[in-house]
Amino acid sequence: MKPIYFIVFIVLAVVQIGTPLKMIFDNEDILISGTAYKFKTRPIDPTDPFRGKYITLQFEMNSFKTSDTTYVYGDEVRVYIENDQEGFAKVVRVSREPLDIGGDYVMAKVTNTYNDEIMFELPFNRFYMEETKAYDAEKAYREVNRNAQEEDVYAVVYVKDGASVLEDVIIAGLPIQEYVE
Repeated sequence: MKPIYFIVFIVLAVVQIGTPLKMIFDNEDILISGTAYKFKTRPIDPTDPFRGKYITLQFEMNSFKTSDTTYVYGDEVRVYIENDQEGFAKVVRVSREPLDIGGDYVMAKVTNTYNDEIMFELPFNRFYMEETKAYDAEKAYREVNRNAQEEDVYAVVYVKDGASVLEDVIIAGLPIQEYVE
């Protein structure tokens, strides 16, 4: 084997191993040093059986009133958030550009605009779990949300510098894996 091929092989191997390790490290860094926010969920439509083993999440926090009418479908926006009195995330401001207002933000995509209101989709709308528990978890999640029971249903999301990691879905104070059992 020629030395140049060996060097190319080594470089490619390092890149293939290094890329997923970097992604894992970035997510773990957010979980360790990011700020935790609770996002209230809302009922969803039945799932598509072709999408795989995860729970589809929809959030109550999905819009913001603004006088800026230049937002269009597909725009990437920064959704600045803070905790409300109940400890759940609420929108403070939405902007295309970084603002010097401090605080945490998540990146989102504009899905619609109507009557001075921007609707957006948060990036952490899928919660992956063990294959054998995913269907039961999805069913429990839908049932609790649809029946409007007193139980709190929310997602715990860590946020740091615009990046976000969905840590868990909580139903009645229990992680969804425990709630299903």
